[in-house]
Amino acid sequence: MSPVWVRRRGSNMAGRVDAGSIAGAQAAVLDGAGLCAGSAPTGDRVAKIHAMDWAQLKSSASACTACVLHQSRQQAVLGVGDEKAEWLFVGEGPGAEEDERGEPFVGQAGKLLDNMLAAIALKRGRNVYIANVVKCRPPANRTPEPAEAQACEPYLARQIELMRPRLIVALGKVAAQNLLGLEATLASLRGRIHQYRGTPLIVTYHPAYLLRSLVDKSKSWEDLCLAVETMKALKQQPAVPN
Repeated sequence: MSPVWVRRRGSNMAGRVDAGSIAGAQAAVLDGAGLCAGSAPTGDRVAKIHAMDWAQLKSSASACTACVLHQSRQQAVLGVGDEKAEWLFVGEGPGAEEDERGEPFVGQAGKLLDNMLAAIALKRGRNVYIANVVKCRPPANRTPEPAEAQACEPYLARQIELMRPRLIVALGKVAAQNLLGLEATLASLRGRIHQYRGTPLIVTYHPAYLLRSLVDKSKSWEDLCLAVETMKALKQQPAVPN
């Protein structure tokens, strides 16, 4: 049954994926398909960030001036949740309320994300971590510029390295393109398993988009069903110790 946040127009649940489909998709990933990652800035700054622990990351992001976004932020928003989570959800960037409160996805889009999590038996902060591609709010909530995303990439990369999630869910085209290091439509990226540096990654719509396009909620439900089936398959494999 679809969760309450999805209004289905048909009875078919395309999000159901059998074990054979999961295994086939994973095999395609592991033999080299989609092994792209966004390019990151080089130099001493990157090396320092990649040696940081969680506390140091938070302190560094709060003081970061690597791009113009720091000029208008109230505070950097590194992320929120379980730092040893199996599930990582990555969005685009903080909005006005996130900038004020210092936590990602706390506005209307955040409420929808919480409902989406609940629909697959997850809860913010419990085996779930939520982050964004950029840690400072872009003015007027515009799309982050490539240079801004690139400046923040070492922070997100280090978060993923420290967390070592089993599965990443990219929320929206900006998150997907930056994590995968490619330009493609969201439609072409949905419905299959990608990989970010050895971690399976699934692409779905950003909750803010779903608030404007109710007809795509059923498609997002299919993506979440794929994520659940993928996680089940991953849990049958031995976990890599943190």
